[in-house]
Amino acid sequence: MEPNLVNEIHQVVSGESLKNALDFAEYLKASDMVYTGVHNEVHYKGKCACYIYINTKYEVHSPWSVWTEGSYTGERADVPMNGRMKEIAWASTWHCLKCGNKCSPGHRETIFGREFDNLCNAFMMFRDPGGETLECVKKLVEMRKRDIDDMGKE
Repeated sequence: MEPNLVNEIHQVVSGESLKNALDFAEYLKASDMVYTGVHNEVHYKGKCACYIYINTKYEVHSPWSVWTEGSYTGERADVPMNGRMKEIAWASTWHCLKCGNKCSPGHRETIFGREFDNLCNAFMMFRDPGGETLECVKKLVEMRKRDIDDMGKE
């Protein structure tokens, strides 16, 4: 049986967080992305587009979160990021906690022109995103989706 992201969200998330999580789930569905349930991955055309965690060991202070996948060294002309969106992305960098997930001791990444040290493999994490943070997350996932589309053209 295929995992159902909306059911998982309804089991754990409530209030304004529920509205935001369901909004994101709808965005994923409308964007032809599939929640696999395996390692919390969301796939687009068989490739990981992002990770979504619903009340797991990583969510001590949040009912749900989104972790990035892919490279965000610069902008894509077809998915513009304004200065505020970049600030949100930079503020959401996730440093390596030596969890054993093959990123220890962390690595250097450039995110929209700014360098960061000691970052985890999934180097941006957004806890309980809402408002403009949720819009930033959608833009980042859209960038990843476009990157996956470009991979298919090679």
